[in-house]
This record gives sequence, C-alpha cells and structure tokens, in this order.
Amino acid sequence: MDPYVAALLGALVAFGVGVAVGTLTGRAGRRTEAAELARASERATDEARAGREELRSMAAALSAMQEGVLLFGPDGATTYANPAIEQHLGSVPASVDALLPVGLRESVRSAALTHLSAEAEAETGSPTRWLRASATPVGGDDSVLFVVRDVTEARRLEAVRRDFVANASHELKTPLASILAAAETIQSAATDDPAVLPRFAALLEKDAARLSRIVSDLLDLSRVEGGSETATSVALDAITLEEMDRFESAAEDTGVTLSISSEAASVRGSARDLALLVRNLIDNALRYTGEGGSVAVDVRVDDEEVVLSVEDTGIGIPTRDLPRIFERFYRVDRARSRETGGTGLGLAIVKHVVENHGGRISVESELGRGTRFEVRLPATG
Repeated sequence: MDPYVAALLGALVAFGVGVAVGTLTGRAGRRTEAAELARASERATDEARAGREELRSMAAALSAMQEGVLLFGPDGATTYANPAIEQHLGSVPASVDALLPVGLRESVRSAALTHLSAEAEAETGSPTRWLRASATPVGGDDSVLFVVRDVTEARRLEAVRRDFVANASHELKTPLASILAAAETIQSAATDDPAVLPRFAALLEKDAARLSRIVSDLLDLSRVEGGSETATSVALDAITLEEMDRFESAAEDTGVTLSISSEAASVRGSARDLALLVRNLIDNALRYTGEGGSVAVDVRVDDEEVVLSVEDTGIGIPTRDLPRIFERFYRVDRARSRETGGTGLGLAIVKHVVENHGGRISVESELGRGTRFEVRLPATG
C-alpha cells in the first residue's frame, strides 16, 4: 500500500472514523483513493475539532455553575463532578453510597430504580444550610445526573416574607380594633353620656395617627427596598439641620435636650431618602430618651467619608438584641414602643437607605446609659 494512503488511514482510525479500503491497483487508482481519503480525513478532523470544542464548552459551563453537579454511573460510582459540588457537600463522594445527607442519597437511588426524576431537600452543616437536589435518570443505563443547590437564603427570605405579612397584619389590626371600639363607644355615648366623648375622640385620634404612621412607614420601606436614586450631590449637613427643626418642639415637650454639631458635608444620593434616614434616627433617639436626657447629632467629614452620628442618653439596648434591631417590626421593648407610638420599621428603613447609598451603619449601646448610631457614607469630591 502506498505510504501516503497508509498514513491517512492511520489518522482516520485515530479519530474514530472507519474506512473501507479496497484493493488499490494502478497509479491512477491510488491517486483517486488518496484524494478521497484526504477529503475524508479533513472532514473527520473538522468534526473531531468541533466535538472537542463542544466538550470544552460544556466543561466550562459546568465548571462555572453555582449548582453542584455529579454524574453517577450504572454501578453507582461517581463518573463526573464539577468544582461547585465540593462547596455544597464538603467533598466529592466516590459513589452514591458516600453521598450525604441521606435524604439526597435516597433521591439518587429512587431515580435509578424508578427511572423517574426525584427531588429532595436536606439540612446540613453548622451553621445550618439547606440544600435542594434533583436526580434525573440519563442514558438509559441506570446512570443518574445529580444537581444540588444551596437554598438557605431563599428559605430565609421566604421566612422573612411570612413574618412580615404576619407582623404587618398584627400591627395594623391593633390600632384598627381600637379605632372601631372608640367609634362604637362614641356612637352610643352621643346620647347616653356625652361627657365621655372628648376622651374617646382623643383615643380615636391617637390610634388613627398611629395607623397612619404604620402605613406611611410601610410605604417608605417598600420604596427604599427597591433602591435609591444616587445621581445627585446632596448636602447632608443642610438636610440634618432641616430635620432637627422638625423635632425641636417634641424635644422641648419631653424635656430632652437636642443639639447638633455639623460641618459642610456632601454625599451622592437621594435627598428624600437621606432625610428619611436622619429623621428616623433622631425620632428613635427621642422616643427612648427620658426627661432630662439629651440627644446629640453630629455631621462631619472623615477623609473620604461623611459621618453622621446620633447619640442619646436613653434606656439603651441589651447586647443580645443588637444584631436584630434592623429587622422589620423588631422591638427591644414592645410595651414602650407602643406607648411612644413606634412602628418597629424605622431602623429597617435606615438600614436600606444606608445600603442604597453605598454606606455602612454601626451601633454601640449600654443599658441605662444610652445608644450611639454611626452612619458612614462615601463623600463627593
């Protein structure tokens, strides 16, 4: 056989292409056969190159996935694992028998046995994480494709949503019940005992105002959760001074000294939302500071940051409650909060506004001595 033809046949065999070659006779026959083989070899090379590219693309896609992927063969042995699987499971199981938690293992066995897809959720690790997995039969030979993802955050958000609905319903129901009771009393007392009307009218007004504050805070929270417009340069010192004016009368009525120290300080953001941030911090400080106490507000520039601090000499916050004070409807002292008209949403609003403006917030507190909130926002040039 011509050496050139033999080389082509070798190349075709290497790429898995079967070639049937008859007996070559004559110089012209060998040339024709060589040309055909050359074309076949070129086609095979192109197909093999395309196949390798496709495999590389698939491998890259699987490696980039946040979901963990395992492929178990008919004997239960692991035949493929992407890098993310170790993040979810802690290690790559050598076989189905080594797959943990047990609930996930059972989903793979079910898929292999029934040839139907199976899903499972399992709790694992410390701190606890929740994993959701799907096992799908592939290939018709009892092989199973196993995909797992971390749903811890999704479950947390779902729990927050449920709690929010329950808490909002409860918070709205309380003043509504008081309003209805006061309205009914006023209606019956209009003829039977007119002297009580002013007292119940005052209760009606108080609960209506509380209901209005809850609805207003809910709307503000919903809005800032969607983000803030941060294209405009805003003078935070001027906004703080304006907000301070709002509380002068309330501070005087409760015997609390309200003071401010400020310097020119600008940040990029939403004047409306930054005013909401300042308002809620001052309002929170005044609510939990008794007669004879003080609330000090400070605005200054620290290198490339604008620092807003609100410090009070109020009742303080227990250490155990500090991690939760920015949660919606969370109150350290529910009885006092209802007495002062707090909605439990102010600090949640503050946290979202700070995050929307690329800043951070911290809190220091000591029971019986007061609380200090500090907000740091990027300063404009």
